[in-house]
Amino acid sequence: MHPNEEILETFYSSFKNHDPQAMTACYSKNIIFEDPVFGSIRGERAIAMWFMLNERGGDGLKIEYSEIQANDYNGSAKWTATYLYGPQKRRVVNHVVGTFSFQNGKIVQHTDHFDLYQWSRQALGFKGLLLGWTKFMKLKIQQQTSKALSNYLHKMKSFQEEA
Repeated sequence: MHPNEEILETFYSSFKNHDPQAMTACYSKNIIFEDPVFGSIRGERAIAMWFMLNERGGDGLKIEYSEIQANDYNGSAKWTATYLYGPQKRRVVNHVVGTFSFQNGKIVQHTDHFDLYQWSRQALGFKGLLLGWTKFMKLKIQQQTSKALSNYLHKMKSFQEEA
């Protein structure tokens, strides 16, 4: 197995085991992450995102992954997340293709590709069905997730200061 495939195996097995600390240890300090829900985020925000998603998903978050491949510079994997979303606890099954860039034994760029309209129909119900395909809804979703991530990051920092 290529060393970068091992990094992806560690990343996804840690995700499956709800271990965001081990997941984010695979990332470079200046990681660039992008997906349709969070948009483009970097560094500590990208790291905090995985802690937030694991915490919110709890035991109900199920991760399956396959088709890991990597070379000296790039890699990819297919993965599926199944979880309950939002106050209405809507069931979401999100099929994702992750693409990666590596440098010095760390992931420096991670982009998750998935159908935002399909995700929004599941996560947001009727509102997602009607508007999930629009640029307006994509921006609204990214604004809400950015705000949630900022609040989570603030909470994390407050907790670290108390410790």
